[in-house]
Amino acid sequence: MSSANSKLLEQIIGASRSAGEAIMEIYATDFDVAKKSDASPVTAADEKAEAVILKALATIAPDIPVISEEAASAGHIPDVGNRFWLVDPLDGTKEFISKNGEFTVNIALIENHKPVLGVVLAPALNRMFAGSVGDGAFIEDAAGRRPIKCRKTPAEGLTVVSSRSHGDAAALDAFLAGRKVASSVNAGSSLKLCLIAAGEADMYPRLGRTMEWDIAAGHAVLSAAGGFVKTLEGKELGYGKDGLDNPHFVATGAD
Repeated sequence: MSSANSKLLEQIIGASRSAGEAIMEIYATDFDVAKKSDASPVTAADEKAEAVILKALATIAPDIPVISEEAASAGHIPDVGNRFWLVDPLDGTKEFISKNGEFTVNIALIENHKPVLGVVLAPALNRMFAGSVGDGAFIEDAAGRRPIKCRKTPAEGLTVVSSRSHGDAAALDAFLAGRKVASSVNAGSSLKLCLIAAGEADMYPRLGRTMEWDIAAGHAVLSAAGGFVKTLEGKELGYGKDGLDNPHFVATGAD
């Protein structure tokens, strides 16, 4: 990993861990749940984690603008050029509320519409995925830090990962028709992309609405591990789109 990217990634890992600590403090309490204007849930953990991350990014890279979910939901979206941060301070709020542990802190750097560096931290699971495109990806957990990469699809077929809290089963079945599927697993938040990056799954079709901050960090990790995120038409998914919402897409491992 280049020294510049290595230093930046370690700084972003530090910011994500600080946000994770703030989240876990609230996770241990009987927190309240409010509704945003789009009726999606929000907690004090979302807001506190975002404040921690924005403060850290202002120190780490004050010249790079930030698009972050809670600020964007409140209408605060800065003008961005070809380089900006995409932040989801607490991805998987429904998982956080249900206390199943499958929620993450997501921080990604976008350059020329592509995610080039990202960190996905699951603080309740003590699992962190990180990577820089061109330099590789790694996981850090109780066993320490080790590199990860996508696998080739096993002869017995695909392991397909799908959302725990969202999704259309009929649409997924139709998409997978004709493909050799060995097993399916559910996961919350951007962990779905990271499971492919770690060689634990092979495909994640997302046939529903997502926002750019939902998947950018996981996309960066997956790209660093040799995987892809493409639209259903086969085009590489890009960032900085009008409205910041994504089309349907499919994430896959190595070709």
